Amino acid sequence: MNHDRTDPQRADRDSDDDRTADDLTDPQRASGDGDRTADDLTDPQRAADGRRDETHDVAALLAVALRVTTEAARLAAARRAEGVEVADTKSSVVDVVTHTDREVEAFLRDRLAELRPGDGFFGEEGDPDDSSTGLTWVVDPIDGTVNFLYGIPQWAVSVAVVEGGPDPLTWTALAACVVNPLSGEVFTASRGGGARLGEAPLVPSAPASLAESLFATGFSYDSGRRVEQAAVLGRLIGRVRDLRRLGAASLDLCAVAAGRLDVYAERGLKPWDHAAGVLIAQEAGVVVHGEAGAAASGELVVAAAPGIAADTDALLADAGF
Repeated sequence: MNHDRTDPQRADRDSDDDRTADDLTDPQRASGDGDRTADDLTDPQRAADGRRDETHDVAALLAVALRVTTEAARLAAARRAEGVEVADTKSSVVDVVTHTDREVEAFLRDRLAELRPGDGFFGEEGDPDDSSTGLTWVVDPIDGTVNFLYGIPQWAVSVAVVEGGPDPLTWTALAACVVNPLSGEVFTASRGGGARLGEAPLVPSAPASLAESLFATGFSYDSGRRVEQAAVLGRLIGRVRDLRRLGAASLDLCAVAAGRLDVYAERGLKPWDHAAGVLIAQEAGVVVHGEAGAAASGELVVAAAPGIAADTDALLADAGF
């Protein structure tokens, strides 16, 4: 496999000459804060300097998120190049977990414990760790595991840090990073700081109408539920440009943020599926919400370009989504 395509530092640098490989893994450089050392950014006592918030330094948190996500992405890409073995199934026979899922999550847990002692940890594959700092890291070691298993280059490592516990309805996301190791794309966002692909600000699309909008969704691992979802999509497919099912919620949300998709909607996601992607989409200016206007959660995640957000909600209601 081409090394540049599996190394997110190199691939991001290719499209972003302003940052070196060290910039992507050194939290001091990644945050653009030359007045502080790397220790200042990764030590929770020093990081809480009140630049953005009296309690939490959002720039420092983003630097840590970028650092650990790019490191984990390199590990995942290396393991994919070596071959993939299914370790177990979860909710159904098609809901698989690989050995790499577990290895990458363990790496992230250990790395964050080193860089951010006291923060909580909430990942897909293991039990959550409590927080003594008020912060929790929400991690999907491989979002799009089926794509990863089949060699489809549409999977990602997704990391977000939130204020509060592991409940999307009550947490406040502060920083996020999503890395596609095979494309080398690095998406980041911080609360109030905007969203970026590499160093380029993300801007959502501006379709003229819902009929000219590209709509993405996902399907349940339960076969019966998938049949029901297909029926719903049959009621809306004639009212949009086309449908996409790409298989990784974090990347779908980033795609709406980047203007590559106009709408993404899905039910049944887990917190780690959408924690990072939702913040990236919101900071790009995408309209994101959940059920009845609440925060995005497992009940519902809708992300739409601003100009078609209201029409999207009407379409979803009319189709029984």
